[in-house]
Amino acid sequence: MGGVEASGKTVEEAIENALTELGAERDEVEVEVLAEPKGGILGVGAAEARVRVHRIGEEGEEAQQPGEEGEFIEDEAEIAAQALDHLLELMGIQADVSIRDPETPGDGLGMAKAVLDVEGDDLGLLIGRRGETLASLQYLLNLMMTRQFGEHMSFTVDVEGYRRRREKQLNTLAHRMAEQVRRTRRPVTLEPMPANERRIIHLALAEDRQVQTSSLGEGDARKVSISLRR
Repeated sequence: MGGVEASGKTVEEAIENALTELGAERDEVEVEVLAEPKGGILGVGAAEARVRVHRIGEEGEEAQQPGEEGEFIEDEAEIAAQALDHLLELMGIQADVSIRDPETPGDGLGMAKAVLDVEGDDLGLLIGRRGETLASLQYLLNLMMTRQFGEHMSFTVDVEGYRRRREKQLNTLAHRMAEQVRRTRRPVTLEPMPANERRIIHLALAEDRQVQTSSLGEGDARKVSISLRR
């Protein structure tokens, strides 16, 4: 099935409507925000949020074409980098922030406008346990940029190459578990992971003709299951 467009009073409601129509879970799809909601004045000029959603790895006219999000708009990325630099200063952290295009799923390829790489000494505190602090920092920055620009903004923040290392680990894990499923013919369920890491697992095995992936559980307990294709 191809991608779908849907609308709602909020972006999240529009995404949920699209997921229902597509019959998919949130971490099984890629989302393109077409329009943010507008309140209007006394109802005049009001407009709902609109999104386009398609399954990860799906080809077709609805799927996002390479370069649409991967080539960052310099002004937006520069402003985001300056905001991140200011956040780090407020935290008492000295580090350098550089900008580059997303290149891999771990970078947010197809979703993020740019990657902001943070380099410095002893930055483990910024990463936190299993990247939790890094995820919070990225969320805060994207919230700030979305409010500043008045539309959905997504930038990936990486610290000392953590996301690249983690992506490599997850790809290795995905293929090792897929081989186990093929050998034993029994499904395997991985440990709970955040949405961005589950997305890497889904993409790693999207072209595998023998196994399939799905998501199980709710909230922070959500996991990826790998099983034989039916």
